[in-house]
Amino acid sequence: MLTINQIFDLAIKMAVKADPRGEKGIKEYLNAVGKEYEDAKPKDKRFFDSEKLTNPYADSRVHLDDGKTAVKRVLVGIDIDGAEIILASQLNERGKKIDLVMAHHPLGRGLADLHSVMDMQVEIFLKAGVPVHVAEKVMAERIKEVGRGLHPINHSKIIDLARLLGINLLNVHTPTDNLVYKYLNDFLIKKKVRIIRDVIDALLELPEYEAAARLGAGPKIFSGDPGHKVGRYILEMTGGTNPSEKVYKELSRYGISTTVGMHMKEPARELASKHHMNVVIAGHMASDSLGMNLFLDELEKRGVEIVPCGGLIRVSRVKQR
Repeated sequence: MLTINQIFDLAIKMAVKADPRGEKGIKEYLNAVGKEYEDAKPKDKRFFDSEKLTNPYADSRVHLDDGKTAVKRVLVGIDIDGAEIILASQLNERGKKIDLVMAHHPLGRGLADLHSVMDMQVEIFLKAGVPVHVAEKVMAERIKEVGRGLHPINHSKIIDLARLLGINLLNVHTPTDNLVYKYLNDFLIKKKVRIIRDVIDALLELPEYEAAARLGAGPKIFSGDPGHKVGRYILEMTGGTNPSEKVYKELSRYGISTTVGMHMKEPARELASKHHMNVVIAGHMASDSLGMNLFLDELEKRGVEIVPCGGLIRVSRVKQR
């Protein structure tokens, strides 16, 4: 059986292999973090998050680990709130032992640090043809904006509840977003999508998106027409949260015709449309579920039972095989 730390380490290893920056880029990132720590003044080192020295995804971490649990059963949700923590406690009382609760979306310090993973989007925009100085400037403004928005949130509420009830807790956000990014990139290349309708049809072949469509939250065209050509496209599936809406002008300028993402706010959609881009929104819960499922399958192979909750559309590709 796996320990909690072994589960988290597996998520990180899988994420690095799927990261848009490549393993070399991750190594450079961690080296930069190490140098930042070495150069910090002693008074500042007190507040330095040592987790970042080895974990390139600060929005994901082990929050509570009793240090002795061999994980046999995991309660997993896209969102874990107080209700899911209490559910885990009740299942334990009824003899249906939950060894670990796993969230996708960030919790605790991971939520406070969500903005710190967003600079990885620069690499995605570079690959799309946007010059580095433009990508970095646009993202720098957005990262600060997100950081300010996260600052007043009650980050520790769920952690406190889990601690009082003796529930082990972790979350994996960017790691599984990386998995869905690579999976869909490879999938759409293989499908040779030509028009926007092809993108929608291809996504609906995947069971997570099919299930979401039945629930009214499947793939949608937010800008463009089903018959429009896809052209060069970009995937917005990882990197913390949405980029600045200003990026769509630059993407269009440098030859990107279509963006395929999980979700998009209305001001961003309006600007993408203004600059003649097609926008396909695959679906938030479906995309997050796909990324989580790719990771959870590896746990299932190792004998861990998955108990889905909190919006997770659980599809096991292990059982399919």
